[in-house]
Amino acid sequence: MIKDIDFSKYSSIRVGPVAKVLMIDSFTYPDDHYLIGAANNLLIGPEHPPLMRLSKTFDYIKIIDNRLHIGAATPGGKVVSFCKKNNIANFEFVAHLPGTLGGMLQMNAGLKTYEIFNHLHSIRFREGYRLREKVSYGYRKTSIDEIAFEGVFHLEEGFDPTKIEMFKAMRSNQPHDPSAGSFFKNPPDDAAGRLIQEVGLKGYRIGGMAFSEVHANFMVNLEGGTFDDAITLMKLAQTRVYEAFGIWLENEVAVIDKRFMNDKNPSHPPKT
Repeated sequence: MIKDIDFSKYSSIRVGPVAKVLMIDSFTYPDDHYLIGAANNLLIGPEHPPLMRLSKTFDYIKIIDNRLHIGAATPGGKVVSFCKKNNIANFEFVAHLPGTLGGMLQMNAGLKTYEIFNHLHSIRFREGYRLREKVSYGYRKTSIDEIAFEGVFHLEEGFDPTKIEMFKAMRSNQPHDPSAGSFFKNPPDDAAGRLIQEVGLKGYRIGGMAFSEVHANFMVNLEGGTFDDAITLMKLAQTRVYEAFGIWLENEVAVIDKRFMNDKNPSHPPKT
């Protein structure tokens, strides 16, 4: 099934075209399509590749043989509600993560040391289940380069509601304007937000997009921001920080446009 999605309304940063998206409802999918998930950490441009998304078929939570099976299209809020109702521990932090489980698995999402991989047992891919130990992962990154259909987790009792407030406090310095989350990865032993602020770009606006006054590493859509506004602002930050500190900021937000997808995470300025 093909579905028309308006990314200026669907994506968390409220930027993008109306595009045709292939809905995946089985373990078969085309390899030339890009998986969008809930579009919480994506910036989709007009020259995007073919897109696909998991259907509601993969929105489920089941307890099987004392393990928690969660479909990759399941929203984080639904996971937390299920765990609260069934007194299941270790998922309280998911209440403050945007998107669906698939995206969380893809980037090992988390808050501080609380990460989705901490209590993961295995992941269901097209060819079958793969144990966590067979997947390379680190801080906000994994080696996953295919669709994850399901996460299987170790089951422990003891939902802790006090952690919900603790994680909420961790998010208190983040803006409420539409954004795609942290735009750049933190360089080793430094913070992208600090570097952006140091070069005078905190609150800086181009068109409808700006680096937030609340947190400089959040690019926010203040009013009718466009893909070109966002890209211009992104390049400006990378250039200024590199000129001032010799550090090239790597994107944490995925830019989904054929002009920017050859090198997903350059660690240096692109050659001219």
